[in-house]
Amino acid sequence: MAKLSQEDLLAQFEEMTLIELSEFVKAFEEKFDVTAAAAAPVVVAGGAAGGAAAAAEEEKDEFDVILTGAGDKKIQVIKVVRELTSLGLKEAKDLVDGTPKPVLEKVAKDAADKAKEALEGAGASVEVK
Repeated sequence: MAKLSQEDLLAQFEEMTLIELSEFVKAFEEKFDVTAAAAAPVVVAGGAAGGAAAAAEEEKDEFDVILTGAGDKKIQVIKVVRELTSLGLKEAKDLVDGTPKPVLEKVAKDAADKAKEALEGAGASVEVK
């Protein structure tokens, strides 16, 4: 069997239903004796302590992506939320059900724009602050 690229694998996962994907994750965990733990996204801050006064004068460089509504395609929105974060299926579903909720916090402008575009493409209502 030829080695699949990351893009090929993602394309295959994209075509799977949530149930099929959940079953795959379980089988993967059993085969490799690992667990797919849902961890909160980690954001690395670039500023040093004591730079708060300077940061107030600088242009805003951290943005929050807030999901304000799931729209008609809730399952697609859950898939996108899972792609953007390291949340598990239940956590992503709870986030989508509990809108308005932040999906990403304190990310760069380009990452916030890409996340907004992806979520809106899935049919969600999104706000960037």
